[in-house]
Amino acid sequence: MKKVLFVCQDNICRSPMAEGFFNHQVLQSGLVSHLACGSAGMTNMHSGEPPHTLSIKAAGSRGVNIASQIARQVKFEDFQEFDIVLGMDTGNVRQLNAIALSVKGMPQKAKVHLFMEFAGLGEKDIPDPWGKTERDYEMVANMFEASMPLVVSMLTNR
Repeated sequence: MKKVLFVCQDNICRSPMAEGFFNHQVLQSGLVSHLACGSAGMTNMHSGEPPHTLSIKAAGSRGVNIASQIARQVKFEDFQEFDIVLGMDTGNVRQLNAIALSVKGMPQKAKVHLFMEFAGLGEKDIPDPWGKTERDYEMVANMFEASMPLVVSMLTNR
């Protein structure tokens, strides 16, 4: 089974939506026994909290329920547990690579990538909707809805 971890800054906006859209796509594709995922944030500012209400609403309007997710911070063990770690923006990827390099002596299997680049859509960030409008959350949800079939395809072809 391949496991992917989606990471954004605080694990309440982008990465919970990514986790939800991924699980939805995996279920629709009949790949539940082949692919699994999780999500985390670079900080622990919102650890233990549910996703942002506008993330829940944007995902929910597309039939994806993320309301039961709980935010957590990235931990060293994630680089052993997951095969692929997908940062939502280039800043997240830089931070993730720094963490991976600092974990000397621990075996690591996770490869860090930028989400949109991994999906084959170029070196583009998923914009952080935090503190912005409902329309911004909807735009991010649209990006995940459009790109997640590509991410699932990339994982099943590796």
